Amino acid sequence: MLRKTLVVSALAGFALAGVALAQNPPVTPSPVKRTIVAKIEVPDSNYEVITAMLEIAPGFKAGRHFHPGLVTGHILEGTFWYALDGEPEKTFGPGEAVAIPMKGIHNEGAVGDKPMKAVVTYVVEKGQPLVQPVK
Repeated sequence: MLRKTLVVSALAGFALAGVALAQNPPVTPSPVKRTIVAKIEVPDSNYEVITAMLEIAPGFKAGRHFHPGLVTGHILEGTFWYALDGEPEKTFGPGEAVAIPMKGIHNEGAVGDKPMKAVVTYVVEKGQPLVQPVK
């Protein structure tokens, strides 16, 4: 189980890094840190629920991408910037929640001088990367 969790964590990290590399030159250390804390399969479906701690470096924007399912996040620290295609840009602060629609194309990041930290829950299709870049 630990090995499976580590593999999923690594894949999720590579997926978001791919978004960052597609939009920006390589940055070291990575401006996005996602630590998966739980993963549960949804019975009789092709979905799984993944809960992670997410940290985004100040000023970093990930570039347009989508997630293969629903995403909800609860902001713990900093300011989360979110731009869903076709909608006005929004920001969320500590104590606020954000919901990203299934396969909703968006950009996201952290604004201000502090990292953004959040607890994020993904309900995604099994076997799909958590993040898929969009040109």
